[in-house]
Amino acid sequence: MRSFVLAALIGAVALPAFADNTSPVGLWKNIDDKTGKPKAEIRISEANGVLQGRIEKLFRPADQEQNPICDKCEGADKGKPLIGLNIINGMKKDGTEYSGGTILDPENGKVYKSKMKLADDGKKLDVRGYIGMPMLGRSQTWVRQE
Repeated sequence: MRSFVLAALIGAVALPAFADNTSPVGLWKNIDDKTGKPKAEIRISEANGVLQGRIEKLFRPADQEQNPICDKCEGADKGKPLIGLNIINGMKKDGTEYSGGTILDPENGKVYKSKMKLADDGKKLDVRGYIGMPMLGRSQTWVRQE
């Protein structure tokens, strides 16, 4: 009985180390759709069935500002540091996709409608930002980091 309790405790402690590949919650590296290079790490979290995503780390050349602010953003985000900035807001599960929310492009300060879908057994996340209809936008593939 003692070994069963010990095994259960070890299993309970180890369980959080495994990523839930059925949900986009977790840490993601976004890959620039133009250059193919990593741009940032974004942490997606969920509260009451609604997803949001915040920039945790930037990948920038040494000759660029390492702690830039969102100078092109509008409203409350204007002048905020990119690290810590919420760029995904209001996404909800809709069948096999997540939609109904927005994504902010800090490079131009614009907010787009967005949809996301897990791919490659939850190891990748296809993220699309668009204006009006999903056909009028651009996509990135993000790679799960944990």
